[in-house]
Amino acid sequence: MKKVRSPLFYVGDKYKIISQIKEKIPQNINTFYDVFAGGGSASMGVNAYRHKMNDIDTNIVSLHRYLMEQVKDLDAFIEHMYDLIHYYKLTCSALNELPKNFLEVKKAYPKTYYAKLNKEGYLQLRNDYNSDQSNIDLLYLLLVYGFNHMTRFNRAGMFNLPVGNVDWNKNVESALRNYAEYANNNNVSVCNYDFEKFVLNQKIEANDFLYFDPPYLITFSEYNKMWDNNTENRLYNLLDILDEKGAKWGLSNVLTHKGKTNQILADWIENKNYNVYSIKSNYISKFDNTIKDDTKEVFITNS
Repeated sequence: MKKVRSPLFYVGDKYKIISQIKEKIPQNINTFYDVFAGGGSASMGVNAYRHKMNDIDTNIVSLHRYLMEQVKDLDAFIEHMYDLIHYYKLTCSALNELPKNFLEVKKAYPKTYYAKLNKEGYLQLRNDYNSDQSNIDLLYLLLVYGFNHMTRFNRAGMFNLPVGNVDWNKNVESALRNYAEYANNNNVSVCNYDFEKFVLNQKIEANDFLYFDPPYLITFSEYNKMWDNNTENRLYNLLDILDEKGAKWGLSNVLTHKGKTNQILADWIENKNYNVYSIKSNYISKFDNTIKDDTKEVFITNS
């Protein structure tokens, strides 16, 4: 399968390194359990008879379920998005629809011109979504036009991400088409549970494979806020239990990052006899555009 990215453009997506992961996992998989699915790029990049995606983030799960339904008629969905884009007067480079002052604004604000052009419409879109959060189509459009394609809510449950320097472009449509191909041609289900509850409720068989891509304890991102030493230890205990039961699994994680070491992970690796592989990621930080060349990412398997 070709390397493809999810249309949710999730921070930490594995689409860049999925080829390295696939080299280390079984080729014939019955059910692929994507325990921390996020945007779903790992599931999209792995062949399996059945895919079960899980994430604790209710909004991400809602977006997956919404998109899986909408991409059954992808052209109609894209047309609906165009209608919303026109309604909120947002730029749409996929249609080459740019305002007359585009070059003027781009010259004046070379790094933030889309943000300047789309701010007013984006804020109206955000207000409309927060007024009725059952409109998942508006949430998806916010994800496309928002800062770093993130989903972020305040304590009151209101979406509060600012506008980003992005718009609806050909990459968005390409990602949607890849997602449609995946969703329409595979047996896919999506769950919304804590990782441990999800795994322990499954009937795992010999040819199944569980993939774990948890929040990284020593790196910063929005979805790391719910992750701490306790959940880290719960995860490794669960992996040990699965190993004892003969289930096959793989774990992505970061061992060192910006001078920090995940000591819980390091100690666990040292005390176990699992396979540890270095992953060449060369990720660019979304926050300061620096190459994270001091980050040691690993992929660990028990078979």
